[in-house]
Amino acid sequence: MKKLVFVVIAIAALSVGIPKPVHAQEYQVRPGDTIWKVAYDFEKSVTEIKELNHLDSDEIFPGQVLRLEEEEIIHTIEKGDTLFALANKYNVTVVDLMNWNELDSDLIIIGHTLVIYPNAEAVTTDDEVTVPVQSNKQTSTQSTSHNNSSNKTMKMTATAYTAECDGCSGITYTGLNLLENRNMKVIAVDPNVIPLGTRVHVEGYGEAIAGDIGGAIKGNKIDIHVPTKDEAYSWGVREVTVTILE
Repeated sequence: MKKLVFVVIAIAALSVGIPKPVHAQEYQVRPGDTIWKVAYDFEKSVTEIKELNHLDSDEIFPGQVLRLEEEEIIHTIEKGDTLFALANKYNVTVVDLMNWNELDSDLIIIGHTLVIYPNAEAVTTDDEVTVPVQSNKQTSTQSTSHNNSSNKTMKMTATAYTAECDGCSGITYTGLNLLENRNMKVIAVDPNVIPLGTRVHVEGYGEAIAGDIGGAIKGNKIDIHVPTKDEAYSWGVREVTVTILE
């Protein structure tokens, strides 16, 4: 995207109005949407959306319905139910059922309920215990705790730019329209360091999405988008801590 460069380069902020999902767990793609924009609007990562919808590429199309959260089923235990039978019924594992419901044994009681995530992907830990990947809970935790020890942090040089310039298209590399969403917090990155679509927290700037690239943005450099020229001049060049929230 053509940008007016001040002391450096970058991208920015909050979307003007978040589209309403079809259901609480779904969103129907609109014309002009990109997977990065949907991820930003619903505070997800591109990776989460692709995994939830079994997508092999970043391409989405108008009318497509995207799942935003894991499907959750509440099963009321009936006579004859066993964890083994329920695991087979919902195509999960007994260990999954025990982990999701914090069970210490395979004993279940008629009338009690079990929570089941039939589409959840599982990962194996070093102890070979299978646990569900529940992306919505993970994102919420990371978004509210920038100092979580599991979040990767790095020191980077940050400059600023604005789409407010003659001849600037205002469209980022990932299709975000910064002229229509002047306050959108977006950063330009080196995709080899921070993959496009990654949600980050930038010291002194806030939460943003890696949604653009730039010829001068290589290695540990980022360019933040701000609404006006004055704000870009005011930012200058700073050394900041960037936390990966994905």
